[in-house]
Amino acid sequence: MTALWTSAEAAAATGGSAHGKWEVTDVSLDSRSLQPGALFVALPGPTYDGHDFVGAALDRGAGAALVQRRPEGLSDKAPLLLVKDSEDGLRALGVAGRKRSQARRLGITGSVGKTSSKEMARAALSGAGITHASAASHNNHWGVPLSLSRLPAEADFGVFEMGMNHAGEIRELTGLVRPQVALITQIAPAHIAHFDDGLDGIAKAKAEIFEGLEPDGTAIINADAPRVAILLAAAEAQGATIVTFGASDKADYRLLAYQPSESGSKVSALLPQGAVTFDLGLPGRHMALNALGVLAAALAMGADLEELLPGLAAQEALAGRGARQVLDLPRGGQITLIDEGYNANPTSVLAALDLLQATPPAPGGRRIAVLGDMLELGAQSAILHAGLATAIAGSDCDLVFTCGQEMPALQEALPADKRGPHRETSKALAEALTDALRPSDVILVKGSLGARMAVIVEALKALAKPPAPSG
Repeated sequence: MTALWTSAEAAAATGGSAHGKWEVTDVSLDSRSLQPGALFVALPGPTYDGHDFVGAALDRGAGAALVQRRPEGLSDKAPLLLVKDSEDGLRALGVAGRKRSQARRLGITGSVGKTSSKEMARAALSGAGITHASAASHNNHWGVPLSLSRLPAEADFGVFEMGMNHAGEIRELTGLVRPQVALITQIAPAHIAHFDDGLDGIAKAKAEIFEGLEPDGTAIINADAPRVAILLAAAEAQGATIVTFGASDKADYRLLAYQPSESGSKVSALLPQGAVTFDLGLPGRHMALNALGVLAAALAMGADLEELLPGLAAQEALAGRGARQVLDLPRGGQITLIDEGYNANPTSVLAALDLLQATPPAPGGRRIAVLGDMLELGAQSAILHAGLATAIAGSDCDLVFTCGQEMPALQEALPADKRGPHRETSKALAEALTDALRPSDVILVKGSLGARMAVIVEALKALAKPPAPSG
């Protein structure tokens, strides 16, 4: 495998001192999951110190370790890169990775849809050239420089996700990435507890991504987003070329029609190049809209439309972000699980409820929404939770199961015939749900990470597994 970094290159990039002559093929922050040949970056953290795991990382096949001090017990011949500060070293390695690569870079942020859009961009751009993208949700002050440090010099495109909880965080991340194209998927009340000025503050924080644009960069903006005027003004202030997408008549990339299909959806849109109809391997109108943002971004990066569409058609929903699975019940029959349990805010819950609405159960089955708390909503939390009741009341959702400290506000606002059980924890709710299942039910699971909705997803999957053979 081609070396990603040699000891000399990594030392030059970080201003560090290489001990031994080595090459690495990857960069990792986790000694447990690193691939053989990776550079393990030992970061001091609030609950652990990566230096305590350097020996284990090397034993698992790490090619070298980036450290700010030599851990005790290591051989004098251990392959190391000694720097003044590990976090600064990681950032420097990321910036060097960006500077040496020819790749055109796309930065993506938004209150919802970041990771799905990043994966769509990865899939689409892979048809146009060598494409590198952030792994998982590596979108914070460690994940973004890590993703940059992994950027191959020969890549044609790089796709980088950027997230935030507070103002100023995206400013730092976009300064590292320096994208030629920046995409904002949506503005929604995620992490609104950290913003005294509500959605205005969130829009301003997301718009920081435009501050890192390279000269003559392009800003891709959701024309239907709340506070879109703030986004447009921020892009204009940076001198960016502005391209919009959405369902609005004013959008440059405009959704004309969306039709669910067995494999995802069929999307009709009006692009600057003309009308187009394409297959998208993801369900949901919100995904169709995000696909238009991705197309706008990819075309701004120099790709051709016909190179992009196969990747969009082949894209599959991610675990926790709309993945579907048909599960056999131990007493006979099947249920359909829609796993949206990765995270939640009011906008993403409404989108998930649309997925449930678009998934008809077989005869005898019900649509069941299993909802956990939406966190970090501050003083508006009760109002925003209760506000979901309007959409649910007007839908074909049969029952709503809930858990957490905030969800009673929704339970009280629901029509009585749609109220299912409420429990304080996801574990307790999983027990109530599995007892209540019927064949042909369609189950949507959605909630913030802190609500631990993955517990319910795993309980449903475990219920469907055949018992282990005895003896």
